[in-house]
Amino acid sequence: MRRRGIDPGALRTLFSLREAAPVPDGAGGHTLEWSEVATVFGRLEPVSAQSRFGADQAIETVSHDVTMRRRDDVRSGMRLVFGARVLTIVMVHDPDGTGRYTLCRTREEGQ
Repeated sequence: MRRRGIDPGALRTLFSLREAAPVPDGAGGHTLEWSEVATVFGRLEPVSAQSRFGADQAIETVSHDVTMRRRDDVRSGMRLVFGARVLTIVMVHDPDGTGRYTLCRTREEGQ
């Protein structure tokens, strides 16, 4: 398998890395409140798009890979936000095995 090099100069999209914390809603349940953990520069690459029909509506999903400098605090379930777009992190891994970068497979819904 051929290794693909990562150009650090391509990490130029500014993202807000966010995580959720449960907040009591006063009725015995909770809602999720998203707070910013960090701002990071990354490279956004579209991977796939799909449209499915359910509950009398079309549900559109787009997958992206976001590459950023190595962070140990990134986990599945967090979000990357830029502008009005919200990307939910589905998977996190080291793309080239060097420990220099973090690659996040993300899902963007409702385009």
